[in-house]
Amino acid sequence: MSYDLIVIGTGPGGYVAAIRAAQLGLKTAVVEKRKTHGGTCLNIGCIPSKALLHASHMFQDAQHFADMGIGVSAPTLDLKTMLAFKQEGVDGNTKGVEFLLKKNKIDAFTGTARIAAPGQVEVTAEDGSNQVLETKNIVIATGSDVTRLPGIEIDEKVVVSSTGALELESVPKRLVVIGAGVIGLELGSVWRRLGSEVTVVEYLDRILPGMDGEVAKNFQRILGKQGFAFKLGAKVTKVERTGNGATLTVEPAAGGNAETIEADVVLVAVGRVPYTQGLGLDKVGVQLDNRGRIQTDAHFSTNVTGIYAIGDVIAGPMLAHKAEDEGVAVAEILAGKAGHVNYDVIPSVVYTFPEVASVGKTEEELKAAGIAYNAGKFPFTANGRAKVNRTTDGFVKILADATTDKVLGVHIVGAEAGNLIHEAAIAMEFGASSEDMARTCHAHPTLAEAVKEAALAVEKRAIHM
Repeated sequence: MSYDLIVIGTGPGGYVAAIRAAQLGLKTAVVEKRKTHGGTCLNIGCIPSKALLHASHMFQDAQHFADMGIGVSAPTLDLKTMLAFKQEGVDGNTKGVEFLLKKNKIDAFTGTARIAAPGQVEVTAEDGSNQVLETKNIVIATGSDVTRLPGIEIDEKVVVSSTGALELESVPKRLVVIGAGVIGLELGSVWRRLGSEVTVVEYLDRILPGMDGEVAKNFQRILGKQGFAFKLGAKVTKVERTGNGATLTVEPAAGGNAETIEADVVLVAVGRVPYTQGLGLDKVGVQLDNRGRIQTDAHFSTNVTGIYAIGDVIAGPMLAHKAEDEGVAVAEILAGKAGHVNYDVIPSVVYTFPEVASVGKTEEELKAAGIAYNAGKFPFTANGRAKVNRTTDGFVKILADATTDKVLGVHIVGAEAGNLIHEAAIAMEFGASSEDMARTCHAHPTLAEAVKEAALAVEKRAIHM
C-alpha cells in the first residue's frame, strides 16, 4: 500500500500533522512504537505531570480551607488512588488520539520505524516481523528523550528521570532534584506538596535558564518560602546508592570543596535530547547539527528530498504546542498551502503554583540585541481579585519597543499565568502595541486586569499603584 505521507511518531507534533494532512486530502499513515498514541507528552510527560500537579495542589489547599470558614478534617494522602487518578487522565487522552486517527481515516501501525530509503518506511513489530510501507513523503516526529548525566545510572527507583518521578510508590522524605529547569521544578513541587523535603541542585547561578532574569529571581524567592532549598552554581559529580537511598557528591561549578547530600530519591532533570537513534538517518544521508538535531529548512525539509522533520528533533524550544504548530504547518506545505510558524510568539509555562509564563523576548535578550525598550510592571498585590483570593505572589511585566510601542515580550509570575499569557500572545500575533492592550476593557474583578495595568505602566500611568 502506498501513501502520500507517513508520519513517524504520534506525539503532539506527529498526530497533529497526520490529522491535518488527512483533512487536506492526503492519504496518511502513522507509525508509533508505543502501544498508545500521544508520545512522551500524553503518556509520561505533560498530561500525567499536570494531573499530579493539580491533585497535589488540591491536597495542599485542603489544609487551609479553615481560613475561608470551611471546616473539614485534615486531609490524608492515598498516593495509590492519586496515581490512579493520574493514569485515568492519561488513558482518556491517549484513547482520544486513537479515536481522532480513526475518525480521520489514518492508518496506524505499531512498531519501530526505520527509513529504509527515501519513500520507504520499514516497520518492525514487537514480534520481530517486518513490513515496508511506500510513501511520497515522510515526516519524522520522534520527539526527545531524557538527558543522562555521565556516570549516574537511572534505575527509576532511587535515581529517577521524570518518568520514574511520576510513579513513585511512596513520598520520599528527602528528594534531591538535579536541574532547576521546568521539569525539575514542576515535579519537585508535586512531591514537596505531598511532604518531601526538596533540594534543587543547579549548575548555573540561577533557576529557569532562558527565562527572564527578574522573573526567575522573584520565582525562586516564592519557592523558597514554600520550602524549596537551592544549591545554585553547583554540580553533582557522584551519586552512590546507600541502602534505600543515595548519597550525592556536590561541588561548586567554579571549583572548590565538595559536600555530600543524603537523599531517598534523586530526580535527574537536566534536559532532553532529540530521539533519532534507529531511524536509519545516516544510511539515507539526513544531516544532523552539532547537538544531534535534524537540520531542516524553513519548510521543515531535510537535505533529503521527501523527508521532513518537526518537534523536539529539530531546533527550537522542546514544547508540545510548538510541535503541534509545526505539524499543522508541514501538512499544509505538503498539500500545497502556505504553512507557517511564528517562532517569535510561542508561549512557555511552568505549571507550578504560582505559575510562570512567558512569550516573546526577555529583557536580557533585548539588551543583548541592542533594542531600546520600555518596561511596564504591575504586582498582583495591587490586584483586587488576587487580594481576595489570597494569590498575591508575583507580577506581570510587559516589554515594548521604545520607538514603536510594539509589544516584544510579556512575562508573568502568578496564579493562572498560563492562561493569562495568551492575551499577550494574541496581541503580539496581531502586532499590538502596549497602548492597544492598555485600552482594551478588562472585566473586573479578574486577575487579567493586572495585564492591562502592566500595559498602562509601560507609559507610567497604571491606575492602581
